[in-house]
Amino acid sequence: MNTYGKKFRISIFGESHGELIGVVMDDVPAGIQLSEADFMEDLGRRKSGAKGTTPRKEDDLPSIVSGVCDGCTTGAPLTVVFHNNNTRSSDYSSFREIPRPGHADFVASVKHNFFNDIRGGGHFSGRLTLCLVAAGVVAKKIIAPVNVSAKIIELGGLPIARATEWDSIIDGAVAEGDSVGGVVECRCINLPVGLGEPFFDSMESQIAHLAFSIPAVRGIEFGDGFAAARMKGSEHNDCYIDKEGHTATNGAGGINGGITNGNPVVFRIAVKPTSSISKKQTSFNFITEQMEEFSVKGRHDACIALRCPVVVEAAAAIAIADNL
Repeated sequence: MNTYGKKFRISIFGESHGELIGVVMDDVPAGIQLSEADFMEDLGRRKSGAKGTTPRKEDDLPSIVSGVCDGCTTGAPLTVVFHNNNTRSSDYSSFREIPRPGHADFVASVKHNFFNDIRGGGHFSGRLTLCLVAAGVVAKKIIAPVNVSAKIIELGGLPIARATEWDSIIDGAVAEGDSVGGVVECRCINLPVGLGEPFFDSMESQIAHLAFSIPAVRGIEFGDGFAAARMKGSEHNDCYIDKEGHTATNGAGGINGGITNGNPVVFRIAVKPTSSISKKQTSFNFITEQMEEFSVKGRHDACIALRCPVVVEAAAAIAIADNL
């Protein structure tokens, strides 16, 4: 449930309002230079503080508790933890009665016989993406010179060309107590030909597996994606332009038959609007068994997509590291 990988394995643990959260990474090659400072850039990209993000501000300071000695990885399991210091658990006390629409509150309670930690979403919280980002930092070191980069290309239904309107969209959502979604595109370059397997362990399957571990992800597409369904074969086919296998258009997104083809791996994810909104909604009260009007209290992102690019990079890097 909490472990991924065969060659580069990660396990995440903790809850949003628990004492700490963390990640254990196994089969990290020995001799990689690593310190807490190496994590700070990517962790900073995920932090809240910008317009449209949650007012909850955590230090997000990593502590390496195993797997590193004298500034280098040792080959032993590498463990990184983060303490939670800024929690307001009382904001979540009513979610047993009225689970948040679109959130995991209801299914988590049923699955775990109502013993799950409801505070801040518990183990189902986006707070746990901090662990993915930490694992991504290590994965990026493992896969170098492969480079992974992601950016928002659409927000609230508007493409990057109209990014100047993003502020007004977020301002409007905040004013209404609502939220908006977005689309994040990721590009992976310098990949060799041959990573991935046909069918069940295709490179698309592995990246998608990790992408859907990111709370709020609702879809993924590679290359031309769903647009390919509206094309002719002559439009979608990638014509080779050299003996290395580079193609003219990369409509396949760098993957054929589940295997990387030497072109950049390009994929996009759809991020839903944040479920926790203060705008009044009507939903079912599982205690009174009546429909009730309610609003979500607490501190939440108006647009979770704003903090997703670095998490998407981590997911891609972890999948690639597991194949190298």
